Order: sequence, then C-alpha cells, then structure tokens
Amino acid sequence: MARSQSAALDRKKLMADPVMVGTIVVLITFLTLFILYPLAILLVDSFYGDGGPTFDIFRRVLDMPTFRRAITNTLKVGFLVGILSAAVGLLFAYVEVYVKVGRAVGGLFKVVSMLPVVSPPFVLSLSMIMLFGKAGLITRFLLHIYDNSVYGFWGIVIVQTLTFFPVCYMMLKGLLKNIDPSLEEAARDMGAGRMRVFTSVTLPLLLPGLGNAFLVTFIESIADFANPMIIGGSYDTLATTIYLQITGAYDKQGAAAMAVVLLTITLLMFAVQKYYLEAKTAATLTGKASRGRMLIEDKSVTRPLTALCSLAAAFVIIMYLCVPIGALFPTWGYKFTPLTFKWFQQVFTRYKGFKAFRDSFVLSLISAPITALLSMIISYLVVKRKFKGKGFIEAVSMLAMAVPGTVLGVGYIRGFSGGVFHTGFLQGIYGSAAILIIVFVVRSLPTGTRSGISALRQIDKSIEESAYDMGADSFKVFMTVTLPLIKDSFLSGLVTAFVRSITAISAIILLVTPQFLLITVQINEFAEKGSYSIACAFATILILITYGAVLLMNLFIRFFGTSRQIKEDM
Repeated sequence: MARSQSAALDRKKLMADPVMVGTIVVLITFLTLFILYPLAILLVDSFYGDGGPTFDIFRRVLDMPTFRRAITNTLKVGFLVGILSAAVGLLFAYVEVYVKVGRAVGGLFKVVSMLPVVSPPFVLSLSMIMLFGKAGLITRFLLHIYDNSVYGFWGIVIVQTLTFFPVCYMMLKGLLKNIDPSLEEAARDMGAGRMRVFTSVTLPLLLPGLGNAFLVTFIESIADFANPMIIGGSYDTLATTIYLQITGAYDKQGAAAMAVVLLTITLLMFAVQKYYLEAKTAATLTGKASRGRMLIEDKSVTRPLTALCSLAAAFVIIMYLCVPIGALFPTWGYKFTPLTFKWFQQVFTRYKGFKAFRDSFVLSLISAPITALLSMIISYLVVKRKFKGKGFIEAVSMLAMAVPGTVLGVGYIRGFSGGVFHTGFLQGIYGSAAILIIVFVVRSLPTGTRSGISALRQIDKSIEESAYDMGADSFKVFMTVTLPLIKDSFLSGLVTAFVRSITAISAIILLVTPQFLLITVQINEFAEKGSYSIACAFATILILITYGAVLLMNLFIRFFGTSRQIKEDM
C-alpha cells in the first residue's frame, strides 16, 4: 500500500514538472526515431516485397553461397576470437592481481590496456600486413619468406584477438580483485596446491565473468567491419558481405535481410550476456576483500608468467609502433631508407588532410557534448525518477550496444533515404552532417549511460530532495546539484564519445558522402589500395589527436574533478 502511494506521489510530482515531462517526451522520440525505427525498417524490408509479406527475400539471400559462407566464417572467427581473447585477458589479469610484478611490467599492462582506446579499430591490421605480409619486414626481409599470406582467417583472428583482449583483461581484473582472498587461503591451508586452488576456487567464482568477457568479445568480433575488410582478403564475414551487397551488388533489400541475420545473432548474445551472466556474476562474487591478498613471489611461478605476459605486451606495443614508423619510410616493403616525412606532408598537400581532419574533428566535437549530456539525462531518469517509460528508455538506449555498426548504417539508408516511412519527413538529414552526428551519438550513448548510472547510484537521494524543498525545479536541480556531483563521469563520457566518434568507421562508411572527408574512411581507402605509408600517416595523426584528448581529460579531472574538490573540502 505504502509503495503504491509513493509511486502515485512520484507520478504526480512528475506530471507537475513540465520540464521533466518535455525531456522524457523528447528522449522517447529520439530513441524511437533513431534506434528502433531503422531496425524496424530492416525487418519490414526483409519480410515485405512488391506483392506484400513474403519470405522470398530471405530465401534468395540464404540461397547465396557467399552468404552461407559468410555466416560460417563469422561464427568461426567470433568463437575463436572470443575464446582466445578471454584466455589471454585472464592471463594478464591473473598476473597483475595475483603475482608480484615489477613497475615496468605494470606499466606495460597499462599501456596495452590504453592503446585500443586511443587508436582506430584497424591499426593492427595495417601493422600485421607491414610485418608479416608478402612485403613484410619480418617475413620477407628477415626470414626471406616470399610465399606466405597473412590475409584470411588467421589474419583476422590474430588481429581481433590482439585488439579485443585488453577489454577482457580490464573486465576480469576487476572481478579478480573482488574475490575475497580468505576463500583461497582456506583452500591453501587445507593442503591444496596453487593449481588446485585456481581450478576449484578461483575459476568457479570467475566463470560467469569469464563467460561475460567471451560474449562481449564475440559480439565485438562478429560486428567488426574494418579488420576483416583490410586483412580478410577473400575470407568474407557478414559485416563485409553486407557492405559489398550494397556498394557492389546494389541490393538494398538483400543487404537488409543479411543485416537482420547479423542483428539477430548479436541481440541473442547480448541478451544472454546482459540478463543472465551479469546477474550471475554479481551473485557469485563475495564482495570487497576483507584484507590484502598475499601476492605470489615464488620465482618458479613469477618468472615464466611475467616473461610470457611481458613478451605478449611488448609484441602488441611493437605492432602499434609500426604505424608511425611505417609512415616514415619512402616505400614500405621495397625501400626503407632514408627516413622521410613526405607522407605526412602529402596528407595535407595532396590528399586533403586538412579537410579530413577538420570534418572528423568538428563532427566529433559536436556529437561528444550531445552524447555526454544525453547519457547523464538518461542515467538521471533511470536512477532518480519513477515513471512508466523508464524501462523503455533504459532498454532502447542500451540496445545500440548490441547493434553492429554496419547494421545500423543499412537501417539508416533504408529508413531515411526516402524520409520516415517514405513520406519525405526528415529526408533532408540523409547525406548531411546531421545523420553522421546522430550515428556518432547513438553509437556512444550506451557507454556514457552505463558510466552515468554507476555514478548516480552513489549519490544520496536526500541531497537532491533538499534542493527541491528550497523550490528548485528539476532542471535547476539537475544542472546545479546532480551534474556537478557526477562531472567526472560526464567528462569521461565526453572524451569517450569524442574518441569513439573520431575513430568510428563501420556505421558511417555506408552513410558518408563525397561532401565530407573522414579520417577513418581515408585510412580504410588507402589501406585497400595498398598505400600503407600514407594510411599510416593518417592513422598516426589520428592516434595523436585521440591520445591528446584522453590526456587532457585526465589532467582536467585531476585538477578540477569532483574527487579533488571533496578532498580539499575535507
């Protein structure tokens, strides 16, 4: 009874606040129009032909040998990359949490976890080709191997594993730190060896989180477009097949049906990860450790594990270093001296580099604050307000996390090229800067929302209620009380959205027009042509921009962040 009265009172307060009601209406409209509508159009295109509802489009697509091969290839790559990434990530996380390592090794781990954040998603494909391709530095000039091919299944698997395992490492590191060391020490006191303790105590506690890491990586792998496009060769995946079906065969309905298949796979995996494994992980862990963990110092354990992880981390760093180094050679694979800056000069003098960086920078700079603010508003509504549409807003905003970029791109083509429901409404945004900004916002929204929800749950409700009691409306409370308390999360979301936008390619490559030059599209274009030096020059400048943005954000939070102010007030 009391709960229903409280809910009724909350609804009454909400309806009396026109700013809040208007915000909710705008959010629901935005999420419906730019997330649900494009996906619904894909379903309509897949099941609706000239004569009405039909399965002929799916039958035609399923009869294509290229499509059947692409599904098999995609699942094979996804499962193997998921397993390898989770295993390597677990190794790195276990060594950092359980093994006593030096500062140098810890620094290597931090660099490895940071690199995928600040670099475009296909940088390692460039490095792999330059080191192990037919004109590779290692294969051709050091080992004198001329008949190898790094393209295909193993090329994709290796590159995606090196790209995605840091994600697993960061996820599993947090889970391992939360395991109470007394559980493992009790097993050790009973005479169990380290391997027995790991297999009988640590691993069972970690299994749901390990499954979570696998599924996250699996989703990232099958949705990846750039790496298979550059290093896949003739080994097609669903993401590249969808792209080629539109740009090569001009079969938009067939591409829509393929996109629905890929979306179904990712949504299924996302549902398992979100609603089963995440809940199971929270129930399995024992919470904050009661005391410090005794690190393993036995040299027979520390030396091989430290050496293995150090070599793997050094290899990943070398792969990333190949990008700026590759931009300094006259012709990669044929002439390595003298070093030259001509490719960096040609980026701006011959290949319209100023326009590419200006367009990418401006569009990302516009989308980043919109994304950060929307994320905080959605987080605020989900955590602090009770209304009937709250579940819808949370679910749809998170849905974009499970939608591959290529699928979203096809949905926007089918949904807005003729206007909403082919009425001409909003047709003007198709091919404009607006649709690129919207895609950037939609793709980055889930990350910022999750960060905002975590931050808002730490704020006591009474702090905001006191502002309401003083007569402030919901907008003023959010801007003057809530937002300053979560400004660290807001700034983090701002920079994350900027980095994700400026390095995005899968969703925008189908939507960008000759009116705009984007850096990632330029890199992909030159890599496909085999112009690796100029592609590396573009990628190097992009990495410097993104790393500079992250560095500025960290410095700003360090000197002006919420935690600093709280510390000074104390």
